[in-house]
Amino acid sequence: MPPKRSTYVLDTLGSRPTAVQHARTVIEDTLAEAILSGDLASGTPLRQAELAEVFGVSRMPVREALLALTARGLVDNVPHKGAVVISVDAADVVNTYRIRAMLEPEALGGSIPLLDPDDLDHARECLLAMDGEPPLADLGRLNSEFHLSLYRRHPNAKLLKLIAAELDDEERYLRFHLAELGTGQLAQDEHRQILEHAVAREVQQAVTVLRQHISAAADTIEMYFRQRSPN
Repeated sequence: MPPKRSTYVLDTLGSRPTAVQHARTVIEDTLAEAILSGDLASGTPLRQAELAEVFGVSRMPVREALLALTARGLVDNVPHKGAVVISVDAADVVNTYRIRAMLEPEALGGSIPLLDPDDLDHARECLLAMDGEPPLADLGRLNSEFHLSLYRRHPNAKLLKLIAAELDDEERYLRFHLAELGTGQLAQDEHRQILEHAVAREVQQAVTVLRQHISAAADTIEMYFRQRSPN
């Protein structure tokens, strides 16, 4: 846990006077690097007044930079605390993917025979939107929408509710994951294969690709955290 004193970020980053015309970009890039490298620990409060002191600017570019970092999945807004460095626990991330691997193949297999053209069209629209390189915040949402559009016809509403909750958790992790590893990790080719099999009503083939898709994502993020760990 980071120290509780209010100068933690100042002590970590030091004084970094910044030209006003470049302030928002410099603040965003500097904080992103510090978060991804682990220099700013999970849960660290990012107080606007302290950051304004660090960079020698007003609070306006600080506020804009924090909004951008929130969209990138690197900062959370916590009630009564404000902006904090995102808390990402490696075990929680991997467990989320493992739970998805147990639940989603069942949902996909039971849904494919019941999907209608609108469901498939919506999944296709999500893929096209992800190909368009939207902001990371939108990528997480589109990824969830893609998967849910292919599961939504499964008759077990409770199963779908559980999956939606796991995808909500994964959405935050995904933004962090992609911010560090790049959007190429989104595995769009596997998404396309799943959709193609769904369109052809090839249930087993679609389920097989989905299992591989989720398992590979879990392995990638687990490896990332293992390499990042000081132990």
